[in-house]
Amino acid sequence: MAEQHFGSGPNESDARVEEVASGSRDVTVIQDFLDRFARALTSGDGAAIATMWNVPALVVSDQEVLPVSSTEQVAKFFGGAKQEYNARGVTGTRGEIVNLEWVTDRIAIAEVRWPWLDESGNEVGEEASTYTLRRDDGGNLKICATVMHGAVTH
Repeated sequence: MAEQHFGSGPNESDARVEEVASGSRDVTVIQDFLDRFARALTSGDGAAIATMWNVPALVVSDQEVLPVSSTEQVAKFFGGAKQEYNARGVTGTRGEIVNLEWVTDRIAIAEVRWPWLDESGNEVGEEASTYTLRRDDGGNLKICATVMHGAVTH
């Protein structure tokens, strides 16, 4: 990875960026992120999901291209998701990584299947999305962009 320095020379900020950039490219890092996301989604914790997004961000679907400009916007959207899913008989989900590519030490592109699970754990549908995730300067993965593939009811 090419190291860029702006200004007269390396400083503490540059060292932190280099430390974060050398983070793990292990699939478990992404799976842990998706597990936290699924727990927050199924519990209706929009505020927790909002901390997992970088803003500004972008959501692309067949219906629209939606700029995401604030964590409040994310929290409001995902805060109501539990009720919407429950109305369809969906009480749980899990992120299943279909494809994962680390394009840099800080950026990953993950295609993820989200099975819709009823209260007995049976699949009643699914949706899929591709996420562009970026490790921030603190080492935390954040969603920067999402392409929604759509939903299928079983």
